[in-house]
Amino acid sequence: MSTTTTAATGRERYWVPGDWNAFFGFGTNILVNVLVLTGLLRFVLKMPDSLVFGRILPALGLMLFLSTVYYAWLAYRLAQKTGRTDVCALPSGTSVPHMFVVTFVVMLPILLRTNDPIQAWEAGLTWVFVQSFVLMAGGFIAPVIRRITPRAALLGSLAGISITFISMRPGLLVFETPLIGLVCFAIILANWFGGVRYFQDVPGGLIAIAAGTLIAWGSNLFGLGYGGLSVGSVGDAFSHFGFSFPIPAVGHVFSGFKFIGVILVTAIPFGIYDLVEAMDNVESAAAAGDSFPTTQVLTADGVISLIGCLLGNPFINAVYIGHPGWKAMGGRIGYSAATGVMVLVLTWLGIVALVSSLIPVVAILPILLYIGMLIGSQAFQETPRSHAPAIILAMIPQIAAWGKTMIDGALGAAGTNAATVGFDRLGNTGVLYKGLATLGGGATLAGIILGAVTVFIIERQLEKAAWFALAGSILTFFGLIHAEDLGVGQSPLVALSYLGIAVMLYCFARFAHVSPAAIESHGHGGMSEQPAE
Repeated sequence: MSTTTTAATGRERYWVPGDWNAFFGFGTNILVNVLVLTGLLRFVLKMPDSLVFGRILPALGLMLFLSTVYYAWLAYRLAQKTGRTDVCALPSGTSVPHMFVVTFVVMLPILLRTNDPIQAWEAGLTWVFVQSFVLMAGGFIAPVIRRITPRAALLGSLAGISITFISMRPGLLVFETPLIGLVCFAIILANWFGGVRYFQDVPGGLIAIAAGTLIAWGSNLFGLGYGGLSVGSVGDAFSHFGFSFPIPAVGHVFSGFKFIGVILVTAIPFGIYDLVEAMDNVESAAAAGDSFPTTQVLTADGVISLIGCLLGNPFINAVYIGHPGWKAMGGRIGYSAATGVMVLVLTWLGIVALVSSLIPVVAILPILLYIGMLIGSQAFQETPRSHAPAIILAMIPQIAAWGKTMIDGALGAAGTNAATVGFDRLGNTGVLYKGLATLGGGATLAGIILGAVTVFIIERQLEKAAWFALAGSILTFFGLIHAEDLGVGQSPLVALSYLGIAVMLYCFARFAHVSPAAIESHGHGGMSEQPAE
């Protein structure tokens, strides 16, 4: 059935056949994140199951339910306002980068210092509390930033995230278990890109997960153990069944303020990161045809995250990268709300542990690869051809940040760090650690600044380029980009370099003879064809 029926047909506005594809794709994406953060809580932070399954996950489930239903309502309102039936709701959920930041940068150090997982949990709650207010305040300035910033800069920085932090880990895990990962990936590509229809139009995402699960359990018959599933883990999972309703944790939130010194170092810059990333994702949705009010989106993220932390959830909510992907596969309004209901049921009834014991994660990861492919492509498809160099430059800080993360993880596993090994020794082997740290600091915002300067140079709008370079100097001086910590005088040479560029570009704009920019058509065409419904 087509998704282009008129608004008067009623039911189609809430749910269309393409919502099944998006529901299984987005729902499994959310499920993967819930399973990952559950593992972080239980096995990294050593939190008791009573806290994880009895308090944190129910609060998380309510937060995700409120978020997905709200964005479904925004999409419904946009459809009513425009008379269109192809409006797709913004995807939202637990912020994946922040999931690891709050675990390893905030809660784990507190756990190691106090040997008390409860105090670590409280520090995480306070971290989200602070970030929520940064988001709410930032929601009122984001529309201005979005209006003056070139689309290539916003989407280019987003493409950097999609290639590194969204796609690389799933890609690596797919090739670690290729018999499951590659087969599932091929099933998804054939359906969502190739138009292949499966039995009775069963969604490709569901077929892929079923095939991966079958291969994983079948491999156990031959002692191969692909996917890491076992009958024993399924039996253990039943012990977590039971109804758990989120209860207020206000006292725990304020108890965490005793760690405010540790918390502020990351809460403010990552709050700004959330602000910029959400703005990027709203721009991505607009490029795909759905324009949502930036202030309402960011304010909602802050309010919903605040509700979640006051009920015991130490993970922040965020608008997700990927709207064009879910729209391309037929998602409209219903997939978002249905995902929220699913998560509410899984977390309130203690089913998460059972799901994680039945389905191999590697069968779900190809969906994230697909989303990464679409977002990376969108940066080039929805901007003028001449802006392609700016997109590449906007991606590079994310690649640097990802590379530094990999190096830090490897050295940490060996019980050391870059400073102990020595920056010169690393440099002699081709690992330019200081360069990675500086270029990758505040990568999302840094990518936008670099991309914007380049776009305006390409367009011969040198005075605008100068203003963005000046903004880069100020942001660098206070440690918001090209630095690892907030503070006055961070990365002074980089700040001075940006300032010099700003002065140079301004002088060029005023006094130099500049040839006009070439006129060209916009973009390379639209997004890929949506799959058959």
